Amino acid sequence: MEKILKPMSGYLTLVICLVLLIASVYLFIKGVDENITYVIIALLCFILSCFFLKGLMIIQPNHSRVLNFFGKYVGTVKDNGLFFINPLYSSQKISLRSENLQGQTLKVNDKMGNPIEIAVVIVWKVGDTYKAAFDVERYSDFVKMQSEAAVRHLAMSFPYDNLEDDHAPITLREGGDKINSILEQELTDRLSKAGITIQEARISHLAYASEIAGAMLQRQQATAIVAARTKIVEGAVGMVDLALKKLSEENIVELDDERKAAMVSNLMVVLCGEKAAQPILNAGTLYN
Repeated sequence: MEKILKPMSGYLTLVICLVLLIASVYLFIKGVDENITYVIIALLCFILSCFFLKGLMIIQPNHSRVLNFFGKYVGTVKDNGLFFINPLYSSQKISLRSENLQGQTLKVNDKMGNPIEIAVVIVWKVGDTYKAAFDVERYSDFVKMQSEAAVRHLAMSFPYDNLEDDHAPITLREGGDKINSILEQELTDRLSKAGITIQEARISHLAYASEIAGAMLQRQQATAIVAARTKIVEGAVGMVDLALKKLSEENIVELDDERKAAMVSNLMVVLCGEKAAQPILNAGTLYN
């Protein structure tokens, strides 16, 4: 598990290293002119300053260092600034910044077996540096591969759209935030083993594959036409019913069942026809 370390400030160590470097230069020059002992001390001061300098590290904002001591995990430093650690520690840099992953467009089959194209945008960051550093080989590659697997599983779990004889509770096209939440949960389950935190996941591209896009477009157009015709017929029936009631209430004309049927037929043709009707004037009586 991740363990947070609070190392000591490195400014004092930096001053000590500068003093040792200056002293080593001074003693070396003095030793060359006077005594070889000063040269040996100068070399020791130089080696000691280099050893201390190795323990200095600078951590930028939203970055971290994972520390190891001869293969053993020591802890993670997430504070920013100049710090001094054991010079024998080895460190690994891991960014804590949020990153965007624009997934490539995948061609998969939805739950109904229809080929579709789908792509997602994922916002993620490292949440557990220990898992990111030691539980997977390269956590960035792991994110890409598992994200693709999650998108494929999501596409195969839901239909693209509701068909006429199948009313699915959730579809990819109309699922909206519900589908995005399911995708985020799927990614969280897959990437938690690498210490990755999913901040946001959304579908960026969704369409039928090119080989069936034309047929599906025709189906959608047919559905729209049927819906429009249904509205037209409902309105026409209401208008015919209103016309017959008005004629009867106002005693404008009395029609038997046969003439009512003819009138209904004519009105329905006029109201539901795609083109304007051409009127024919009857110069005789109503029953001629």
